[in-house]
Parts: sequence; structure tokens; C-alpha cells
Amino acid sequence: MNKLYPSAQAALEGIVHDGQLLAVGGFGLCGIPEALIDALKDSGVKGLTVISNNAGVDGFGLGKLLETRQIKKMISSYVGENKEFERQYLSGELQLEFTPQGTLAEKLRAGGAGIPAFFTRTGVGTMVAEGKELREFDGEIYVMEHALVPEVALVKAHRADKSGNLQFRLTARNFNPAAAMAGKICVVEVEEVVEVGDMVPDQVHLPGIYVHRIVHNPHPEKRIEKRTIR
Repeated sequence: MNKLYPSAQAALEGIVHDGQLLAVGGFGLCGIPEALIDALKDSGVKGLTVISNNAGVDGFGLGKLLETRQIKKMISSYVGENKEFERQYLSGELQLEFTPQGTLAEKLRAGGAGIPAFFTRTGVGTMVAEGKELREFDGEIYVMEHALVPEVALVKAHRADKSGNLQFRLTARNFNPAAAMAGKICVVEVEEVVEVGDMVPDQVHLPGIYVHRIVHNPHPEKRIEKRTIR
């Protein structure tokens, strides 16, 4: 089954709409689906709730969608590198559901595994636990966190075969597999596309059953977030 689409715009056609819950892979600018984010911006959809560790930086990655006010709410663990994200949140223009990083990863993993909720000690006694169920286990208090099941997941991988089996590259793997598994529809952007059978099975990091559409972007910008020269 060939899941390859001719462009990022074509891959998003018919599956994105206003008011949607989406997950977007990446950590900072590492492993973000650049072409898919641009296509989402160009689609003009708005009122989005986006699950992502952060929101890129000003003017790049998800930062582009913040500038166009297409995102109404972020479910994230980090704000610090994006001044517009910070400004919109502090001024009340953007809703934010702060989520500890490990909890965010587990909420996506649980969504992909069909687990509706889980208990964790992380966040107990802080604003993270406000309004959530607390329960005692073995003398310790835990907070219940609900799984995340986005309608669409936009992820980045290094290589895919045409049936959607994926390989990620080093730290660019980050949140991408969890986001891919959680999404009801998963669209993946890759730098390399190979024929089915060309990938060594033991080197497949995520099986194609989780992937619905593939976009080939052989030359992403891969912008460096912080350049250190000495």
C-alpha cells in the first residue's frame, strides 16, 4: 500500500479543520515536521488546540501558527524559547495547559496504547494537579492524568518505506513516535523514501500500521535553535 502523497498540502487535505486537537512532534526545533507545519499554516484552519512540548521559536515551527493566531490553546511543557508564546499566554490571548514533560510523553503514549488514564506523583501539590482526581497508593498521593488522543498527528521521521514503516534519526526521535501512535490519523514528513522491503526489519522504529500519509521533504531547513561556536 503506497501512502506517499505528492505534497504536504495534499497530505493535509480533508483531514484538518477549525477547532481541531492536533499533536505535533519535535523538541524545540529538533525533529519538527517543517513542511507540514507550513502547510497547516497555509490551510488557514484556526481555533486549534496543539499538543507539543513547546511551540518552536518566534517565526519558525509552530511559532508561525502563533503569529497568525491559528492556535487557541497549547498543551505543552515549555514556553521559554518563544517570546510570542510567552506574550500571548501572559496577556490572556492564548490558553495553556502546562504539563510536565514526562507526563506529556506518557499522556501521548497512553493514548496510543488505548489506556484512558493513569496515576503519577508528578505535579502533586502544584497547579498541575488543580481540579484533577487525587488518590493514595502505598502512603503516597498521586494525581490522575487523562490520555491524549489527537484527531491528527503531524510527525517527522528520517526515513520511511512506502507502507509507512519509519526510522528516526538520533535525538530527532523525541516526541515523534508517541505522537504518531496517539493520533487517529498520522501524517509523517520524511527526508528519505524507500521501497517496501528495503529497510532492515530490526531498524524499523515505528511500524507502518500507525502511519496513514507520507510526505517526502528531502531538503528541510533544519534551522539551528542555538548556535554555539566556542
